[in-house]
Amino acid sequence: MRVVSLHAAAGFAANCYLISEDGENAVAVDPSFPLVVEEAEKRGLKIGAALLTHGHFDHIGGCAAVRRAGGKVGCLSQEVSLAMGKENLSEMFGCPVEPFSVDFLLRDGETFERFGISFTVISTPGHTAGSCCYLACGGADAPALFSGDTLFCGDVGRCDLPTGDEAALKHSLKKLLKLPDCTVYPGHGMPTTLLKERNLLLDL
Repeated sequence: MRVVSLHAAAGFAANCYLISEDGENAVAVDPSFPLVVEEAEKRGLKIGAALLTHGHFDHIGGCAAVRRAGGKVGCLSQEVSLAMGKENLSEMFGCPVEPFSVDFLLRDGETFERFGISFTVISTPGHTAGSCCYLACGGADAPALFSGDTLFCGDVGRCDLPTGDEAALKHSLKKLLKLPDCTVYPGHGMPTTLLKERNLLLDL
């Protein structure tokens, strides 16, 4: 399973991840900026699906472009209204997002496959009410966790934005302790592992 990390050169530098098993078709986790399709094509990849960890503007800026290129966008049902409305914070930060539609809805605990990669949805409310993480596994590779703004390298997500909830975030983070050690690809910053973040999670 190949993971490519992309982020916009300016602004909030949210990470977008392209995940591919066959080297041709990719799933984008949090397509954060409009040129994500072109950046994927430069790497020989076609984005067939985009998965949102949550609906903040800096994680959804490329969704319209993905859909124009034939890809489908999915997220937890609880997050659709935030992604589509003012609570995505695009107006507050002066970063307009081209309108798009969500094509498929996901449920906590659901496992599905796209292009030879298995994804398990882990609902992790706290940063937003509909935040989630994705545990992905392709072929014989070890799984990888795409944590959005729930868990970072050495830090956890903020809870002071619309629909945020500190108690819910603490509960969500403790759910992650039950997962096997794996690489964590967060919504901002550098990758880490659950093993490295274990003491941080235990101290919550």
